[in-house]
Amino acid sequence: MDHAKMRAIAEQLTAYAEHLEGSWEVEIGPSGPFLAMMSRSKRHAGTVRCIRNQLNDQLSTTHPGYVCENGPKIEHPAIGRMRRPDAVVIPEDVLDEEGLAVDARQVLAVIEIVSPSNPNNDYSEKLAEYPAMGIPRYMIVDPCTSTIEVHSAPCKDRYQDKDPHIFGDTVPFGPWSLETSAFRRYGKAGADSQR
Repeated sequence: MDHAKMRAIAEQLTAYAEHLEGSWEVEIGPSGPFLAMMSRSKRHAGTVRCIRNQLNDQLSTTHPGYVCENGPKIEHPAIGRMRRPDAVVIPEDVLDEEGLAVDARQVLAVIEIVSPSNPNNDYSEKLAEYPAMGIPRYMIVDPCTSTIEVHSAPCKDRYQDKDPHIFGDTVPFGPWSLETSAFRRYGKAGADSQR
């Protein structure tokens, strides 16, 4: 199926999802468009906020006119993918444009916080798709294991460089650095920390 058809289906699913209870997201993955329920924990949201705030403090100096935001989807029609990272570094002015997604060629970096319900998505599909989209940097933050991976130097469908870290490290991320001592691990099943 070509990307235009997949995009049309994604737009129909997005309109459909607006009438459903809960929070739903539409993405285009290897098998085409799909609708998934989003149930992110407060801890997940707090980690995204911490990263976004730190990067925005540094972007005004390193890349004026760029921001780190959560929310916008990124799209690469040539490979037929549309994803919604947990956080993305993009030109601020694209947030005022019409449309569903940001062109992946405008993205400097993406960050994903691993979900306890689907950890392989960030470590497999997205780890192949983001470099194929030409995104220079990809950070995977895993509150299940208290680990962080920084991937860079995209080449086709993989990153050539991988730098592992643990929570508590000061993590270099391209021209920026992130202090991760405030990152928290997910608790055990049924534990209070999932709230």
